[in-house]
Amino acid sequence: MSNAIALRPIATRVLGTLIAFAAALGVFALVNGTDPDAGVGAPAALDARAPAAAEPRIAELQSAVAANPTDAAAATMLGDAYYLRARETGEPGFYERADRAYDAALATAPDDPLALTGAATLALARHDFRQGLALAERAHAEEPGLLRPYPAIVDGQIELGRYAAAARTLDRLVTLKPNLAAYARVSYFRELTGDLGGALQAMRLAVSSAAGGESLAYVQTLTGGLELTRGNPAAAEGAYRAALAASPGYSPALAGLARVDAARGDLGAAIDGYREVVERLPLPEYAIALAEAELAAGRDAAAARDLALVQVEARLLQDSGVNVDVELALFEADHGDPARAVELARAAWRAAPGVRSADALSWALRSAGEGRAALASSREAMRLGSADPTFLYHAGVIAADAGRTGLARRYLTEVVERTPAFSPFHGPRAQATLEGLG
Repeated sequence: MSNAIALRPIATRVLGTLIAFAAALGVFALVNGTDPDAGVGAPAALDARAPAAAEPRIAELQSAVAANPTDAAAATMLGDAYYLRARETGEPGFYERADRAYDAALATAPDDPLALTGAATLALARHDFRQGLALAERAHAEEPGLLRPYPAIVDGQIELGRYAAAARTLDRLVTLKPNLAAYARVSYFRELTGDLGGALQAMRLAVSSAAGGESLAYVQTLTGGLELTRGNPAAAEGAYRAALAASPGYSPALAGLARVDAARGDLGAAIDGYREVVERLPLPEYAIALAEAELAAGRDAAAARDLALVQVEARLLQDSGVNVDVELALFEADHGDPARAVELARAAWRAAPGVRSADALSWALRSAGEGRAALASSREAMRLGSADPTFLYHAGVIAADAGRTGLARRYLTEVVERTPAFSPFHGPRAQATLEGLG
C-alpha cells in the first residue's frame, strides 16, 4: 500500500473543486518573495474584498516587466499575481493576463522551472489537465529536486484518471514534504476511493499544518464538505465558521453554510446565503446551487433567472480559456438540452478520462435516454468506490433505469441513509427512486 495513502511512515501527518491549490500557495510565496520549497505554511492570501493589498504588487511587477521585457523572473511573478487575483475575484480576465505573462517568461527562458510550474498551475485551473501535467512534468525534469511541481503533477494525474501514477507521485510528495499540500491531496485521494474517515483524518492534519488566513480557510472549508458528505451538518457548520474566522467573507465557506442550511431544510436561509455568494463570486457552481434551492422552494421564476445566469458565467469562463464541460454537461442534463449535455460530456471524457467526467457522461447519457451507454459510464465513474452522494445518486438512478434493482438499492440506500439532504433538488428524487424499487 502506498505510504501516501496509508500515512504509516509519517503517521501524524487530497476540485475540487479546487485544482492546484497547493501550487497556488507556492505561487503566493513567489509573489511575496518567500521560498515555497522551504515549506508551504502559506501566508494569508490577498483579500478579494480589499484589492489594494494586491494591486500595488501587480503594478510594481508590471513596471518591472515594462522596464526589462526579458526578465523572466519578473514576468513569472506577474503571471503568479494575476493567477491569484483570478482565484480571489472569480474574474476570468485575470487568467488571460496570467497566460500572457507566463508566455512572456517562457519566450525568454523556455526551460525555467518556475515559469513552467506557473503555467502548469494556470492550465490546471482552466481544466486543461493534459497541458498542465505536461508542463509540470517538464518543470520537474528541469529541476528534479524542486518540490513545487509535485502538487501540479498529482492533480493532473488524478484528473486524467491515472490513479496508480498519482498514488506514486503523492507518496513521493508526502515523503519529501509532509505539509498542507500533501495532506490535502491524500484526503482527496482517499475521498475518491470512498474512505471518508481516512479523508477526514488527512484533512484534519492539513488544518493543523495551515498557517492561517486563506490557507486555513480553504482546508477548513474542505473539512466542512467532508463532514456534510459524512452526514454531520453540525460538524460541517463548525468547520465553515472556523474558515470564516480565519478569512472573513471567504466565499466558499459562505457557500458551505448555505449548504448546511439546505441540508437542515431551511431553504430560505440557504437561498439568502447562496445569493450573497453569487454576488461576491459569480461562478456557475454557486448559481446552480442557488437556482436548485429556489426550485426546491417553489420559486420557479427566480430559479429561471439564476439558471440563465449560469450560461452567462460559463461563457465568460470559456472565453478566458477555462474548460467547464463537466459542469455544463451536468447542468444541461438537469436543466437544459440532453443532446448538448452528451456532447459536452463526451468532450470532457476525451479531455480527461477520470471518474468525474465519467459521472458527467453517465448522467448526460441517461438524460438523453441512452440507458445502456449510461450504465457503462456509470460503472467507470464508480470504479474507485466513490462515496460522493451525487455520484451515488446518479449511479443509483441509472441502475434503477436498467433494471439493476439490487445495485440501485445499494447506491441509493447509502445516499438516503447517510446524506439524504445532499441536495434540495436531487435529494427528494433519490428518496422517491429508492421507494419505487419496492
